[in-house]
Amino acid sequence: MRGNPRYLFWFIILLTLVSVFINLPNLQKVSIGPIRNLDINPSSVLKTFKVAKNLEFRRGLDLEGGTSITFKADMSNVPDNQKSDALNSAQTVIERRINLFGVSEPVIQTAAVNGDSRIIVELPGVTDISQAINLIGTTAQLSFWEQGASEAARQASPSAYPLGIVEVLGQNAKKTDLSGGDLQRSSVTFDQNTGKPQVQLAFTTKGSEKFADITKRNVNKIVAIVLDNQVIEAPRVNQPILTGNAVITGGFTLAQAKILSTELNAGVLPVPLSVLEQRVIGPTLGIESLKKSLLAGVIGFVIIVAFMSILYGRLGIIASIALVVYALLVLSIFKISNVTPYGITLTLSGIAGFILSIGMAVDANILIFERVKEEKRIGRKKEESMEIGFSRAWPSIRDSNISTLITSTILYQFGTGVVKGFALVLAIGVLVSMFSAIVVTRTFLRFFYER
Repeated sequence: MRGNPRYLFWFIILLTLVSVFINLPNLQKVSIGPIRNLDINPSSVLKTFKVAKNLEFRRGLDLEGGTSITFKADMSNVPDNQKSDALNSAQTVIERRINLFGVSEPVIQTAAVNGDSRIIVELPGVTDISQAINLIGTTAQLSFWEQGASEAARQASPSAYPLGIVEVLGQNAKKTDLSGGDLQRSSVTFDQNTGKPQVQLAFTTKGSEKFADITKRNVNKIVAIVLDNQVIEAPRVNQPILTGNAVITGGFTLAQAKILSTELNAGVLPVPLSVLEQRVIGPTLGIESLKKSLLAGVIGFVIIVAFMSILYGRLGIIASIALVVYALLVLSIFKISNVTPYGITLTLSGIAGFILSIGMAVDANILIFERVKEEKRIGRKKEESMEIGFSRAWPSIRDSNISTLITSTILYQFGTGVVKGFALVLAIGVLVSMFSAIVVTRTFLRFFYER
């Protein structure tokens, strides 16, 4: 028996066992015979390597349930040649804001319908509509106010001022040119004297220059910090501040300080948004969809195995075993990818792509086996027929799979939402199916035939 096929065979067995372990559910305190309270948890293996993430499938909105909101962007004050940039900028700000708040796997996409600019946001796991709207549609508007030089700076009515500004600065208060747009970042720190949480502001280079000018002309005067049209702090400037840093104390709790810092870091929406449509997909509906999809996949898999076993006999049984290995490998890739920032989100369309790739894996085996049959008909031995059949079927398998990969790439590049998920899962399935058909099936056949 040749050495290489044997080593490759045991490598595939080892890879299969690892895949089986990865796909095990997280079970705790399982008893197997004399072994009591066994902890079967693949995620615990990651923790030994200091990776604090669970090996779980990441499910999309249609499987997990959540919130879908369609926003209409008000482009009335935006020039026509800048509308596309403004919409893309709003999409970026929303995505950054959602990521800062820790919502996993959001889907944010833009659309133009009947001349309206829309942003569609899907938040898996979030079922509180008001929470989602507040999360997306609001932002912390930061501004700095100072006393005007004279009464001529007084505005028409006290109601035009932020809440509390008249009490602090009088009716001649005026807004400076320093705002949240000049903010580089904010972070939560603690006052060295009181130990209370506070929000540290670090301005951009231009913002630092503005802040320095404001503090220079307001020595021994009050500069009010206004957040969302309300005065939250009114410190007195004792000396010019040239470092470009400011601190907001405001009597926050730690949780409030973290929320404020996150909102400030999220940025300002370039265009106003209004809710056009909102709907909640309940977890029950998602579970039902998942059950039906899995049932369809199991039925299809059983039919494929029966078809291969009846039509090709022992060859079909070996190919079916390779198909099980294929399915385990693909599912393992889905789970392992979630350890990285580029995890794969499973949606109904993604499951459809996975099931389709199973059929394509079988298609490769059928091409190979038909080639093997042809070689047997002309009188070649089994081993020789198998080797020639694999080598001659390979160009057809390669070309068809490359065509599918090109199509998947185009769909992923130009598609949105569920189309991208379908394309990505299909591409992964095609790549693994090539490995399964050419390497796994061939190695198994070599091993069992030579036995």
